[in-house]
Amino acid sequence: MNQTWLFQEGFQIAREPVFERLKRASDIVLSLLGLILASPLILLAGLAVWLEDRGPVFFRQLRVGRNRVKFSLLKLRSMRPATGSGDPYTQPGDVRITRIGRFLRATRIDEFPQLWNVLRGDMSLIGPRAEWDRLVEEYERQIPCYYFRHLVKPGITGWAQVNYPYGANLEDTLRKLEYDLYYIRHFSFTLDASIVLKTIHIMLFGKGR
Repeated sequence: MNQTWLFQEGFQIAREPVFERLKRASDIVLSLLGLILASPLILLAGLAVWLEDRGPVFFRQLRVGRNRVKFSLLKLRSMRPATGSGDPYTQPGDVRITRIGRFLRATRIDEFPQLWNVLRGDMSLIGPRAEWDRLVEEYERQIPCYYFRHLVKPGITGWAQVNYPYGANLEDTLRKLEYDLYYIRHFSFTLDASIVLKTIHIMLFGKGR
């Protein structure tokens, strides 16, 4: 891949308005339905988060969206309140993760509040992972063509998220970028359906991190 790849191959989802409109319409309908159905679970999980350490229920962080527009991402808090800058990556057995947080991460219930970000238009249900703005600046300096992933909205789940383990370094980020660009290049509703099925499998069998 090189700097002219975009113009040689193109990204269908980025240049065809019909795909974008259909995807946005499905995002609105499904995220609204999802929020209604998941609201009791979000309330119960939020109560469990609060009871464990009496800390904030929700976690907010500035993430980078389509066209590098920043937005505040909403999740159920799964880690202890930050006391400093800390490691930007979550490591296996990370002591910062709470007991209830481990369950929420394994089942991906902690990500349910992001349905609000989808409804607002910050995100899509499916797309590249929304990365922390602090990390994006570093990735764009060190990884050529990283900015191509900002051609589309980030997603709650995506091709990279269901096919590659949690990224914990620059090399992992490069590998996940390959999956993200494959998704953007070969977007189809069949591919989206495959991602949904893989995501459900991960949630049911507690394979999230």
